Amino acid sequence: MTPLATSLRSVVVIGAGQAGLQSSESLRTAGFAGSITLVGEEPCGPYHRPPLSKAWLAGELEAAQLAMRSPEVLARKDIALRTGSHAQCIDRVTRTVLLADGGSLAYDGLVLATGSRPRLLSVPGSAARNVLALRSRDDATALSEHLGRCAASNLPVVVVGGGFIGLEVAATARKKGLAVTVLEAAPRLLARVLTPQLSEWFAALHAGHGVELVFDARLETIETRDDLAVAVHCADGRSYPCGVVVVGIGVEANDLLARAAGLECDRGIVVDECARTSDPAIVAAGDCTARRLADGTLLRLESVNNASEQGKSAAAALLGIPRPFTGTPWFWSDQHGVKLQMAGLSTGSDRWVARGPLTDRAFSIFHFQGLRLIGVDSINASKDHLLARKLLDAGVSPTPTQAADTAFDLATLLRT
Repeated sequence: MTPLATSLRSVVVIGAGQAGLQSSESLRTAGFAGSITLVGEEPCGPYHRPPLSKAWLAGELEAAQLAMRSPEVLARKDIALRTGSHAQCIDRVTRTVLLADGGSLAYDGLVLATGSRPRLLSVPGSAARNVLALRSRDDATALSEHLGRCAASNLPVVVVGGGFIGLEVAATARKKGLAVTVLEAAPRLLARVLTPQLSEWFAALHAGHGVELVFDARLETIETRDDLAVAVHCADGRSYPCGVVVVGIGVEANDLLARAAGLECDRGIVVDECARTSDPAIVAAGDCTARRLADGTLLRLESVNNASEQGKSAAAALLGIPRPFTGTPWFWSDQHGVKLQMAGLSTGSDRWVARGPLTDRAFSIFHFQGLRLIGVDSINASKDHLLARKLLDAGVSPTPTQAADTAFDLATLLRT
């Protein structure tokens, strides 16, 4: 047992999202009997973020359904929840977190689960009150109100960014019957994560549901009237009227608190496979982190799975128990009734094969680096997705021929 683990009496967790909640509950599950204080900036307790761009925005969920844990459940686990609290700085010498309201919290162990923040537009007019990013429940509520105004006044929606958040919002807005234009700076959708063929498939999906797609778009200005955006003007001279502008151009790790405290940061709080930072008393988990790999490179993952697993590793590290998290990353997205599930990371692949015709409603793309399977993207094919995660976790690779043959049972590779 490490010296920190033997002296651990109080743990402060900064960030009341998936990673912060998981680390708090994992400490209790492991038998930690000391004090745990979970600090969140938002006025509510932990809640699920993935539905914000889908079911919540569509008005299909109540607040109680969005919540991950009620205050009563946290109280029964003896986890003290402090909402509406902003951590201003960390004093690593005295092991104290100073809060913006003048209060302070002493810690023996500290978990940083500060998440990420949306990248914002910097063009003239981008400060208008209906130019919105989507990260929090309040963001989604504000966006829902503006979508309602668009519906009442027959105003179109402009989405800046053809990534997951932008496309999910576009699909939800179309479900509400609104006209939607997506302005994407790249020549195709989801260019960072999908093959060109799958990008084309999603472009056809959105176009088929009435979404106007504009590629190689360069925003120049946002025209405003009475502090409201009324049109988006691009460098090529084209303009797009709007009742709301949704900004989905990516996120950045919330590592400012850690940087100010002198922790190692590089596009996120640098952690090892056990979620340990450069300070033995501090661990970090979730979207705010960048994990140092064995070859020295850094890996940033933005997913519920990563937040949950790193939260478990962070709790274990404080208790002196090594719990490396190096499992296969996985992600998902729902658009127009289609479920995309991704296992592994296809970056660096030099070959892919399709399991099932791309003209079907259900198929998968298997990505290879040489003969090694490194990622699988599945469309409406949950069985393929779950099997892919098992194959990747086990380090088992089918041949490209086996992956492409729908008659070949890939599960036999795990049994052998």
